[in-house]
Amino acid sequence: MQDEELALKAVSDAQRILEEYLKPQPRNNERAILDQLVEVLERPDLIVAVGRMHHR
Repeated sequence: MQDEELALKAVSDAQRILEEYLKPQPRNNERAILDQLVEVLERPDLIVAVGRMHHR
C-alpha cells in the first residue's frame, strides 16, 4: 500500500470511530474510543509513511 493510501485509510478509520462516538447515546466508553484512535494513528507503517510524506 502506498503512503497516501495508508494515510487515507487511517483518516477514514479515525472518522468512523469518531462518528460512532458522536452518535446520540449514553457514553461511558471514552477510554475505549481513545484507545481505538491511538491504535489507528500509531500504526508503525502509518508513522513511517507520514514521515516520508513530510520529507517529499
